[in-house]
Amino acid sequence: MLWKKGRRSDNVVDARGDDSGAGGGGGLRIGGKGLSLTAVVLIVGFGLLTGQDPMQILGQLTGQLSQPQTAPVDNRSRPAPPANDEQADFVRAVLGDTEDTWGQIFQQAGRQYSDPKLVLFNGQVSSACGYATSATGPFYCPGDQRVYLDMAFFKEMAQRFSAAGDFAQAYVIAHEIGHHVQTLLGVSAKVDAARKAGQRMEGANGLLVRQELQADCLAGVWAYHAQKRLNWLEPGDVEEALNAANAIGDDRLQQQGQGRVVPDSFTHGTSAQRVRWFKTGFAQGQLNQCDTFGAKSL
Repeated sequence: MLWKKGRRSDNVVDARGDDSGAGGGGGLRIGGKGLSLTAVVLIVGFGLLTGQDPMQILGQLTGQLSQPQTAPVDNRSRPAPPANDEQADFVRAVLGDTEDTWGQIFQQAGRQYSDPKLVLFNGQVSSACGYATSATGPFYCPGDQRVYLDMAFFKEMAQRFSAAGDFAQAYVIAHEIGHHVQTLLGVSAKVDAARKAGQRMEGANGLLVRQELQADCLAGVWAYHAQKRLNWLEPGDVEEALNAANAIGDDRLQQQGQGRVVPDSFTHGTSAQRVRWFKTGFAQGQLNQCDTFGAKSL
């Protein structure tokens, strides 16, 4: 991937090594009290035994990935990444192109695109959605409209999931930006309203799966327009993204983690579904092709 062709975004902030994002230590927090490491281990064990996603259980307890629990975190005083940091420069290039792509798509639809911030962190971080650790993986918080990324995740992708490559990493960033697009379009608010109404979120046809697969499709839409504008993909790049999508499907992760697949606890979709929806967005770059909520078959 010839990523150096991309325009660098000014919306990447560097919270690496910033202890203020750690919340004073003590583990994940519930109502101001620390959740002990023992409790975390027990919850993870319970999730594996029952076929539930342990991170979903922890997320529900802490609110870290659902509803905003605190005021948005002010990143204005945090510095931009150093100029000689090539990994951060890569993130800035990919983010910059997502800004250009979605800005143009929104403008053509008569709408205004609002650029999100992308926060780089190490270990753990505080967001408007609560505290999160590297184990959570990259995530988007609608409460402050920021993407949070520990770049150690890219190393884990390569080592644990055999999903290496620049474009595989770009796909991950573009997927999280897809969640930002969903927020701006009102999709996230509708899913949240359904959650509050007691509608089931998890499961093979659940709203969480449909939301995540739509973000995969939106990542494909971005990739189509980025390639058309910059011609920056090299042979094998698309396969890298598809391999990454395939590696992090619910079915594959569950099989690896607990030796069996439990569709009732799906939150992101199967490997085949994630590949399919990325390819759907990448095929023509059409936003209207990403209606996973109206699709009869995922």
